[in-house]
Amino acid sequence: MAKQAPIPYDHLPEVPRLTVESDDVADGQRLSDDHVFNDWGMTGGNISPHLRWSGAPEGTKSYAVTCFDPDAPTGSGFWHWVLFDIPADVTELPRGAGSGDKKGLPEGAVHGRTDYGSREYGGAAPPPGTPHRYLFAVHALKVDKLGLEGDTPPAVVGFNITANTLARGYIAPVYET
Repeated sequence: MAKQAPIPYDHLPEVPRLTVESDDVADGQRLSDDHVFNDWGMTGGNISPHLRWSGAPEGTKSYAVTCFDPDAPTGSGFWHWVLFDIPADVTELPRGAGSGDKKGLPEGAVHGRTDYGSREYGGAAPPPGTPHRYLFAVHALKVDKLGLEGDTPPAVVGFNITANTLARGYIAPVYET
């Protein structure tokens, strides 16, 4: 059995923990086909899950939401969702908010580019084998805006998120083919 990669947040500076919950996905549970990619041989719904969060510290000025697969066979993981500049008064995203049409997103939120090359949620699509973890993370940020464009590479967005994070929480459902 292949060894799973460490959780990337374990190697970043420690920050307080947000509570992240969902009506659609649960920590350690299998993703439904609704949240699986619809390409690359997969036939999922490619719908981002509902997310809600609480416990942000004082001084939170915005949020970012990401979905990252640390188990992807790339040497650097795989970014499935990069969303930032979410206003501080928003603490929930509806199911499907990750669609490219931005329906359900608060005004000003920016979809960043994923490793699929698109600016929307891209569902799970692991190669056959071991289960992959999908870290749906919410980051409470100390800035109103990251000052980045939507076509900024996801690793650069992640660097800027980390540099401005006051608190973070995630849930990690799994999927395997």
